[in-house]
Amino acid sequence: MVKMKKVLQSQTEKVLLDVGFSEKEIAVYVALLSLGKGIVTKISRTASISRTTTYDILDNLSQKGLVRISGKEPKQEYIAEPPEKLEKFIIEEIEKKNNNLSKIKDIIPELRSVYTEGERPKIKFYEGLDGLAEVYDDTLTAKETIVAYACYEDMEPLLPKYFESYYKRRVKNKIFARGIVPETPMAIEHKKRDLEEMRELSLVPKDKYNFTPDIEIYDNKVMIASWKEKLGIIIESQEISDAMKKIFELAWIGAKQFKKEKNF
Repeated sequence: MVKMKKVLQSQTEKVLLDVGFSEKEIAVYVALLSLGKGIVTKISRTASISRTTTYDILDNLSQKGLVRISGKEPKQEYIAEPPEKLEKFIIEEIEKKNNNLSKIKDIIPELRSVYTEGERPKIKFYEGLDGLAEVYDDTLTAKETIVAYACYEDMEPLLPKYFESYYKRRVKNKIFARGIVPETPMAIEHKKRDLEEMRELSLVPKDKYNFTPDIEIYDNKVMIASWKEKLGIIIESQEISDAMKKIFELAWIGAKQFKKEKNF
């Protein structure tokens, strides 16, 4: 009979450990259940736990609704709630966890948008004209020359005041730019200001190479601005950025060839 009782105690302890109780919490909880009620000194002696620790554990058990307090010190007693309260406590914990799970599911898409796994590229999306201004603002953080494909007729009419300021801020930040752009009236005017705007433009035939959207490459980033869709994208990846820079250099050679052959 004694052996069977020890087996039952062992199984009970294992279940309580599995649901998150510590060994000391179990000792105090079972001691109080066996006593029904008692002062801290008596409970700590029965549980073989220090008096100070027993106070803390009883407070935790009280917050879980498994223990209630009667009276005041020095005659304050702790009374064990019926074991069925343990079931209620677990049900309430499950409800809290389910509620938290629902909240977590709601924020996962936002967290996923900024998550970087190993060398996985980081991609951010920006919508509307304000979003397009944001992606251009990011290019002003460049630590090296910006290389770009763009069409001024697509860009400037939508944010004329912004770009007037943007070129000045880029010059102030001493960021040089090189661009391959279709030969349009606006591009021709900008090329005249290459020196003062710290830029070198290479013009290409508009009928063959009318770029849309705008693509700018700098540091470890590739910025894409779609003026038709009002959408900005920044891809942060050293590998992608390096590849795009090499492709630009090939395109730059081709653009210069147009200038030689057709006086662009």
